[in-house]
Amino acid sequence: MFSYRIGKIATLAAIAATATVLHAAPGIAFSSEAQQMCTGDAMRLCSSEIPNISRITACMVRNRHHVSPGCRAVMDREAAAARKREAAAN
Repeated sequence: MFSYRIGKIATLAAIAATATVLHAAPGIAFSSEAQQMCTGDAMRLCSSEIPNISRITACMVRNRHHVSPGCRAVMDREAAAARKREAAAN
């Protein structure tokens, strides 16, 4: 029971960290789609960086070519939207 609880807490913390990463990453806005598509990639590629948000962010950006096609599509789409918002603001 204790190990199950620890595992569940660790999983929830990783999901929360991923959500924060995707929210904090430059050009990548957090969305439920991003969380759904990228949580597994963040756990697989960057779990050693949890809970350091800036290191997780850098890891996801650095490993962009290793993320799943769905996560990459979300990252690309949200980065393009951020660039468009930035251009409109200038």
